[in-house]
This record gives sequence, structure tokens and C-alpha cells, in this order.
Amino acid sequence: MKRLQACLIVFALAAAAQKFEYWPGAQYDASIPTVEKTLGYAAGTKHATHLDIVKYFETLAAAAPGRMKVFEYGKTWEGRKLIYAVIASEANIRRLGEIKAAQVKYADPRRTPAAEAKKAAAGMPAILAMSYGVHGNEISSPDAAMMTAYHLLASKGDAMIDGVLKNVVVLIDPLQNPDGRERFVHNFRVNEGLEPDEHPQAAERAEPWPGGRSNHYLFDMNRDWHVMTQPETVGRVRYLREWLPLVHVDLHEMGSNSTYFFTPGSLPYNPHLTQDQKEQMAWFGQNDAKWFDKFGWPYFTREVFDEFYPGYGASWPWFYGGMGMTYENASVRGLVVRRSDESLYTFEESVKKHFVASVATCETAMKYREKLLESFYRYQATAIEEGQKEAVKEYILPRRGDTGAVDKLAHILAEHTIEVKQAKAAFKNGGKEYPAGSYTVALAQPRKRFIRSLLDAQVAMEPDFVKEQERRRKKKLQAEIYDVTGWALPLVFNVECVGAAEVSQGSFEAVTGPYAPKGAVSGKAEVAYVVPWGTQAAGRFLTAALRADLKVLSANKPFTQGGRKYPSGTLILMVKQNRASVHDLVGKAAASSGAEVVAANTSWVEEGINFGSNNVTALKKPGVAMLWDAPTSSISAGQTRFVLERQYGYPVTVLRASSLMMADLSKFQVLIMPDAGGMGGAGYANAIPAPVVDRLRTWVRNGGVLIGIGGAVPFLSSAAVGVLAMQQEGLARDGAKPAEAAKPAAAPAGPAAPAPGKILAKQEDFDKAVQADTELPDNVAGVLVKAKVDPETWVTAGLPETVNVLVDGRNIFSPLKRDRGVNAIVYAGAEELVQSGYLWEENRKQLAFKPFVAVQNEGRGAVVAFTADPNFRAYMDGLNVVFLNAVFRFPGAAARGGMEE
Repeated sequence: MKRLQACLIVFALAAAAQKFEYWPGAQYDASIPTVEKTLGYAAGTKHATHLDIVKYFETLAAAAPGRMKVFEYGKTWEGRKLIYAVIASEANIRRLGEIKAAQVKYADPRRTPAAEAKKAAAGMPAILAMSYGVHGNEISSPDAAMMTAYHLLASKGDAMIDGVLKNVVVLIDPLQNPDGRERFVHNFRVNEGLEPDEHPQAAERAEPWPGGRSNHYLFDMNRDWHVMTQPETVGRVRYLREWLPLVHVDLHEMGSNSTYFFTPGSLPYNPHLTQDQKEQMAWFGQNDAKWFDKFGWPYFTREVFDEFYPGYGASWPWFYGGMGMTYENASVRGLVVRRSDESLYTFEESVKKHFVASVATCETAMKYREKLLESFYRYQATAIEEGQKEAVKEYILPRRGDTGAVDKLAHILAEHTIEVKQAKAAFKNGGKEYPAGSYTVALAQPRKRFIRSLLDAQVAMEPDFVKEQERRRKKKLQAEIYDVTGWALPLVFNVECVGAAEVSQGSFEAVTGPYAPKGAVSGKAEVAYVVPWGTQAAGRFLTAALRADLKVLSANKPFTQGGRKYPSGTLILMVKQNRASVHDLVGKAAASSGAEVVAANTSWVEEGINFGSNNVTALKKPGVAMLWDAPTSSISAGQTRFVLERQYGYPVTVLRASSLMMADLSKFQVLIMPDAGGMGGAGYANAIPAPVVDRLRTWVRNGGVLIGIGGAVPFLSSAAVGVLAMQQEGLARDGAKPAEAAKPAAAPAGPAAPAPGKILAKQEDFDKAVQADTELPDNVAGVLVKAKVDPETWVTAGLPETVNVLVDGRNIFSPLKRDRGVNAIVYAGAEELVQSGYLWEENRKQLAFKPFVAVQNEGRGAVVAFTADPNFRAYMDGLNVVFLNAVFRFPGAAARGGMEE
């Protein structure tokens, strides 16, 4: 009966789609094409593909060229076009260039004094941007984008819409993630049956790995806005910074049993939000509520979705003075779904909710145009004032250490329209000297609050919020921290950032344009080319040289030549051991990688190992494989592949876990096991049977390097696999050693005996009595911690004394015993551990002196364990070198080609 009910409802809607009212009583201009006329189906009755959406927006622009323009802002990894539309009155469409320029000028009080700004604002429209579908399987918003554009263009006799077009320039990005959307739509369509299926677990909505949420490289692009690793994000940031919209809305979906969320957001708030911005949230929330009340739709605010992390699409706009908002809609993940209360929820209904919220947002932007402009200007002016008054007047990024990482960070800041300058010559500040090429970021500028949010080591959460999380944790309730609490870019890049009390003086030039590595060769070598190891640029040089089939040697110990000290891992390319084109190939690799390449006319060294030492090994071009598909975490797998392929230009063969039994592993020298998707070792244990485990053990013992990340480590260290003599720790209590933690007793035969009687005299007795006998440490949302490097291992070649690691989850492992392996990188002591973010006290104490990277030799091969993901969101640049070492530098691999199994 339920199936029949669903069938009748959905087919009735499909048959009479034209009767479904998105905006009751609306009158539409017949000259503006509908979705149905253009695509052959009514909005909300079918999931529009990327091509459908682009076609419809281009059709609308052709039908109303005086009120709508479509712009392309990039392409996805899979080559799909990214577009946004601008909709406004004919008068405003004619002067779009003027409006953009005026907004940028208005955003800088140094160029536009207050009196001039007040006068200019009288004739300026409010710029509103609405972005849809950043998660490809959050399906209602792109279809709502089509309806929103249609409604704005086709409405007749609607004074509100006329006012919006006159006073607001509306930017619509209808589909931020075409690749993920296509993945979802494909899965839905290949699993469609006779009728839409309302069952929550039906195959049409139960997406296979990796699902449609992420882009081609499986990134959650709603975490990428501040670092811009993906081309989709880069394109969006670039076009939005041209417009600087006063308001930006990012429209999402959540579970089918939810209602609808709109602003105000929940705590914690980023401390760099202004009071104006906090108050503005209520303007939009109250108007959304007015319309939702008219339709009788439930909603919620101030829960779940916070305003803290700067990498969301709904948070990034706060930091140029606009306001950002997340709208979250209950998802159908199909055409109809039966909710837990037995009600049916259709795709049309979900599209309508996002459509109504979009139109309501346009109305609010129109109503508060003047106040939004005033607040926007005031944001810039007060930011400059704060930068002039606060103790830190400037941040300095000294160009030393991994100079390529310093360069990249400086250019990321510049891409966000943060004013960055580079020194043409050495300079001093506060009694310290900084080398030429160093960067300075003055705080007295409009982006001051974004600078603080990105560069400050600590961005604090509200004390009351933290106190509440501790209370919840004590009761074993889930913490309300939504995402990572530490993200400071100097720390994740592992570069210096110095706060200065005065602005540096000297010869500087503005940093402009995207990051482009600039390498150089010091001359034409007679004997060898030497590349100092330990930098991102040297890593890119290595992969380029290997792919060019150059013979590359690596020094396993430091040496000094020509008065210069070279670290372990330094690359050496002997001229005579390579073909005649070596000079040209080295020059190309240097130029593309940004590496410093030193031409050596002698092999004599003053200290350390010589080029012919047994401590200098050849680096062969390894075949690199990685497990793909269930049970791996799609995010971990995607970001790992991305780092190797796109940041370092080295191809990876991805193997499904189900194919391991038949795969010819002898073709590979490295096999990477990403994190296990939140399932820990159990996910791999269920997916990899004993015969495959035997094959993996044999492959390692024959010379393979097996790299385990995060949740793969419990699997590799389990008794069933036994290639890693580490143990995942349970929660340590009262200072006891992990090994002393209580273990559950074996169940006695027969009826359970009564428990010994106890007197619980006080609350503490009760709290202790209800503790589980064994449990894992509490889950950590994401915090940056310090780890100390053992410099005398092959996997740590070229690293500084310490690195910073993003720790999340609850993985803590006991160290390897010295007779089983080496703990190459170990977390610092409890007192110096936390570098950025918030870490539970028990975790802080227990994580101290535990391994981040451990290496265990097995036969002629090795197992490398990363207990936390070194490639987290592809922005942990300071860990790139250790990951590259694990992939390319195993000494046993030096003289190895293929392997016998």
C-alpha cells in the first residue's frame, strides 16, 4: 500500500507538473522559456544534468540579454564548464563593469573617503551571490537555481521582483560541482526502476563509493576556500573577489528526516566577525522565517552549522567584509523518499524550499541595501583602524627553510586580495635581520581580520562554548565542534611567521598573480647537478627527473661541498651517468619545479659522504599503487592521489581492494593504504581476506614498501596481518600506562553472578562506576600539534627538527620497540604539544611521545605507518617531504626493479 501511495503521488506530480506552484499566484512572461520548454521536463520532476543546467542558463540569457549575462569562470578536472549568471535591471546590466569597479573602490577607505563613500552608496546596488550544489549529491539546489533565475526574469506585475532587479545585482552560480553531480545522477538513473522508490535504502539513492559529494579528486570543496587547492575553488574565489558581494549564500542539503536550516549560525563564531555582521544574520533569518511560516514549513537556526572555520563557502565572505550564510535543506536523494514519520517527501518540494529561500534572500538584500553597504564600508575602515592600533602591526614571512612553501603561502594570501609585499633586499625589523625575498603583510589594510584568521597560531572559540563541550564530553555526548579547530597556514606549511610591532622599512614590491614556481640552475655542470633536499620544489624536481628517466642519486647522510652544507636526501645527478641531454632536462625540471639546482664541477666534498659512498643510493622510478574504493575513506584516497599526481606530477595506479587477489603486485614497488573511512582496522579486515593478506606480506618481504595511513594502521598492526608491531591504545586513565588499562573479563558460564556490592558515597564514585571498562580516547575534531623528528632515518631525510601534524579522530598508538623498528617522528611532550586549536586534556597527555611516523622492516621491504593523515585536505604542505620520502626513498628500493612474489 505504501508503494502504491508513493507511485500515485509521484506520477500525479509528474503528469501535472505545470500545476505545481513554486510561487503561488505568480504571473510569468511567456517569452521567457520555462525549464520544461527548454529541457523537456518540468523543474523538480527529474534531476537536471550539468549540460541541462548550462543549456537552460544560456537559453535564459539569450531570451533576456538585457537583464541576464552568463560568464564562464573555469573548468572542472573532468573538463566541465563552470558558469555563473548575473541578473539585474537593464540599466544595471548595461553598467556591470562600472558596478564591479565601484564596489572594489568602495571596499577600500584609503581610496574612498567616508564622505565620498556615503554619496557613492546612494547609487550603488547591493551585490548578492548565491552558490548552489558544491556537494554533487545535494541535489535540490541546482534545480532551485534554475527556478530562481526563471522567476527573477519572467515574473510579471510583482513589485518585489521589480525592486530586486532595480536595487540588487544577483549572481547565481548554479552548479559548483558538476563532476560530483554527474556521478550522483548517473547512479540514480542506472538504478531507476518502474517507479520512483521511496525506500530510504533503495539502490537509486544508496550511492556506491565514493558517492557524489566530492569533486573528481574526491575533495569536499566546502573546506577548500582558504587554501584553494582545487580549480573549481580557484575560479570561484577569483570571480567573487572581482565583485565582492555584500552577501553570499551557499545552499546545501542534509538528511531526509531534517527540516531546513538558515542563519543565524551556531556557535562558535570566529572571533574576527564584527558585531555588524552578527546582527545582519538575523535580518536574513527573519525574512526567510516569514516566508517559511507562510508555507507552513518547519525550520531551525543557531544549531549545528557554525561560523568558525574560514574555509567554508559560507564563511570566506565574512573576511572581506561581506556576510556568508549556509542554507541546509532536507534531501530526497532521489525523486521521493519515505521519512521516519512515514510521510513522503518529494524532489519538487525540496527544490521549492531552496527556491523560496533564494527569493526571500533577494528580498532581504533589497530591503537592507543601504545598511548592508554602510556595514560593508565600516568593516573596511575599522579593520584598518585595528591594524594601526593593535600590538602586531605586521607579519613577516622570512624566505628561508622551505622557500617554495613560503612563496606559495604568500601568493595564496595575495589571491585573497590580501596586500603582500616582497623585499628586494635584506631588511631589519625589531632588531632581527630578514633575507631578500622575504614577505611582509601589514595589518593596517581592509583584509586585516582575514590575515589574523589565517596567520594567527590560535583562533579562539568562545569560553562558554568550550565549557559546554567539556560538559557534554563528560556525559559522553557528542561534541558540537563541527570541523577542525586549528588551521594556521604558517603551521600547516611549516614556515616561520613573525609578528612585528612596527612596519618594515626598505625596498619592497607588491605580490601579484597566482603562485608560479621559479627554479634556476647555477650553471652548466661538468661533474654533477646537486639539488638540496627538504623542500617542495626539490620534491617536484625529483618526480620530474624520474619521469624524464634521468638517473638520480640520493645522499643518505649530510655533506658539505664548496662551503655549503647539504642535508640528507640531497639529490645528485652525475653528468656522465646520464645521457647527453641531461643539461637540458635538468634545466626543464628546475624551471617547472622551482627547485634550486647547483652545478658542481667537482665531486670533492669537505665534510660528510662522497658521491661514490655506499650511503649514496640510486632512486629508481617506482610503480606506485594505492587502494581505491571501499573500505578506504574517499577523502583520504582522493587527497593522497591528488598530492602525488597534481602537486608533484607523479602517476598513481589505483587498485580496488577487491582486485588485490588477482593484481600483479610485482609491477609495483609502493602500495599506499589510505585511511579506512572512519571504520579503522575493521573496514580493511572485512574487505581483505586472509589469502590477500598473505600476498601482501610476501610482497613486502620481497622488497615492497607498504604505506598505511590513519585507519589503515590498526589493520596492519592487527594479529591477523602482523607486519607492524604497534598497538592502538585505549583511553589511559589516572596516569596508568595504556597496557594497564582494564580489559573486559571473559563471560562466565551459566547465569551471571551478582556483582559485588559497593557504596557510592559521592558523585565521583558514581562517575567512576559508570565508566566503560575499556574505551578509545575521545574523538578530536582537528588540532595542529608539534612532532619531533629523528634525523637519522631514511624517511625523515631533509626534514627540520620539528613538523606540525593535523590530528583528528581518536587514533593513538604505542611506539615501536627498538628491536622491531624505528619511531621516526614522535609527538612532542604534553606541555609543548598543541600548536593551534583545542585538544581535550586527556588526549593531550596521552598523545605525548607517541609516534606519528613509524617504520618497520619486513624482509627486504618495509612498512611505513602514518598514524595521522599527512595529506589532510592537501594543505599540510609541511608534511609533503616526509610523505615523498616514504614513497621514493626506501634504500632497499634503490637497486630494485620488479619483484618476485
